[in-house]
Amino acid sequence: MTLTGRTALLAAIGALPVGLLAPGRPGILAVEGILVLAILCDLALAAPVRKLHFTRNGDTSVRLGDSADVHLVLTNPSGRRLRGWVRDAWPPSSWQAPEQQGAARHRVSIAPGERRRVVTRLIPARRGDHGAVRVTVRSYGPLGLAARQGSHHVPWTVRALPSFESRRHLPSRLARLRELDGRTSVLSRGQGTEFDGLREYVPGDDVRSIDWRATARQSAVAVRTWRPERDRQILVVLDTGRTSAGRVGGFPRLDASLDATLLLAALASRAGDRVDLLAYDRRVRARVRRQNTADLLPALMEALSTLEPELVETDARGLAGAALQQAAPGALIVLLTTLDAAPVEEALLPVLPLLTRRHTVLVAAVADPRVEEMERARGTVDAVYEAAAAGQTQAQRRRTAEQLRRRGVTVVDAPPARLAPALADAYLALKAAGRL
Repeated sequence: MTLTGRTALLAAIGALPVGLLAPGRPGILAVEGILVLAILCDLALAAPVRKLHFTRNGDTSVRLGDSADVHLVLTNPSGRRLRGWVRDAWPPSSWQAPEQQGAARHRVSIAPGERRRVVTRLIPARRGDHGAVRVTVRSYGPLGLAARQGSHHVPWTVRALPSFESRRHLPSRLARLRELDGRTSVLSRGQGTEFDGLREYVPGDDVRSIDWRATARQSAVAVRTWRPERDRQILVVLDTGRTSAGRVGGFPRLDASLDATLLLAALASRAGDRVDLLAYDRRVRARVRRQNTADLLPALMEALSTLEPELVETDARGLAGAALQQAAPGALIVLLTTLDAAPVEEALLPVLPLLTRRHTVLVAAVADPRVEEMERARGTVDAVYEAAAAGQTQAQRRRTAEQLRRRGVTVVDAPPARLAPALADAYLALKAAGRL
């Protein structure tokens, strides 16, 4: 049972004549007895909350940053009208701002035997599964003095998928891919390209592509067109160990790696390559393999949506073993990890020859733009000390990257906003060079 503010106001108003006209116990009992009787009658006339029936429907998944509508249908089987409030409670992370949580409260008035639908709009603030906590109903009597209150468990889960903000870079990278694929006048040829066909020469074509035998058989000059090899395997390996939990710009490094993974997968699948995924720290956290082009991004979204960093040191030898087990010969292994000196030198470098022996390896890491700002700062003593520390960190990071390059590894080191397009550019550069 819940008393309302109206009850308190009536009790205060009733105390005034008692204090002025009939102070003492008899007056108090007379006034308050009437109020208690009114409360009991109001409570008896309120619709019961335990007998209510609930069903749900609506969205089950939403991209991070977008909204999801969850429908809750209430059925009132009693013979009394339900007047009151319904609170559809969800975890605080189901909204991006505290003021948005008001969307979970709904005022209802349901006649006997009828049903009403209320809609709760969620705007998740983080990836993963968001489950409904409880539905709390407060049913007021016709006088508004008291209310019945009860809670019900009505399960529903909304999965927040990665936002994939880097998809805006996809059209420009696809245009470059079409150039590599020989569908525009700009043609590329490398060690890994395949003969595609013949067409008529146009100004600007490489004269080395002229097919003189075909030209002799026809009146126009014919040139060969080339395209990069297709159906190569791209294995994206996500390091989900403790270094991926470090926050850059307010978000874990892992989130930037996930965004870069989605852009690379979308681009590589359009190029005709097969994209697989492996997330690992001390064991396999997620795996996606052998998906066709249409199902690839949905499968990656589902696998990455619940992936979280683990506060453990990554087992580099186990990671390399899992990658070798999943990668076909000649695959491109894209390892999204850190460029911190200790994890790379002590863990990654000893097992790197196992990966580079039969595969092309690309290492991508998330850089902290705050360190770059500190390196350029001047003007105060504190800023100079910060610049010196940042410069030492950056120099150490460059030395680590150079160690990897000397072992034949392509390195991408970029802040979160530029990591995804930089990784896509590195993939296209490998295509253009014929290394993939």
